This record gives sequence, structure tokens and C-alpha cells, in this order.
Amino acid sequence: MKYLLDTHVWIWWNLNPSKLSKKTIKIITDTKNYDEMLLSAISIWEFCKLVEKKRLVISCDTEEWINNAIVMPKFRIVQLTSTISYKSTSLPPPFHNDPADQIIVATAREENATILTSDHRILNYKNVRVLW
Repeated sequence: MKYLLDTHVWIWWNLNPSKLSKKTIKIITDTKNYDEMLLSAISIWEFCKLVEKKRLVISCDTEEWINNAIVMPKFRIVQLTSTISYKSTSLPPPFHNDPADQIIVATAREENATILTSDHRILNYKNVRVLW
């Protein structure tokens, strides 16, 4: 089983895990629950934009924070490939127009992964596996 962390789940895991559901915490903390824990490269970009726009304040250098936040067992960053780029623009309807969410969903579909998210727009999308 593969899981893909939605951007906010990855950030909360590293800054405020109490915001996560008990199910999500259990999945992330017990490495027997998964073969790989994935993060789309777009999530790192989203995090950097939040810091840049001062919507998120961290106590260290952004690159240092990222380097610490990607240290997890069985963890892999999924790069934005031409296939994922294309598939993010041709998701089965209906799905909303947020490009980062489209890339995250396309990444999960391409990787055959379940998205860990609290985002209702993704939770309600029937064409990807999700948990919260």
C-alpha cells in the first residue's frame, strides 16, 4: 500500500500533528501500514509559497525545514513528470480547478496511492482513493 500526503497533512505532521485525524496519525507512525509514503513535489512548492506569502511562519530557514520534514521512513518525493502534468489536466469530471490539487490527485492515480487528506473537495472526488 502506498499513501500520498496532501500538502496540509505533510505540513501538520511536521508542525502540529494534533490537527491530524487519529487514523492518519496511526498510518503515518506505523511503517507496517505502508510500503511507501509519498509526497508530490508540488507540495513542497505549495509550502514555500505559504512561507513566502507569510501565511505560514516557521522558526528556521525554509530549505532547512524542508530537508528535516522529508526525513521519514519509506518516504519518496514524486517528481512532476510529463505524464502527471498531462493527467492533471484530464481528470475525470467533476473536479475543481486548483492546479496543485489536480497534480496531487493525478500523482496518486499514477502511483496507485491513497491520498491522506482532510480536504473535502478531494475526499468527495470519487476517482481517487482517500482517507482521513
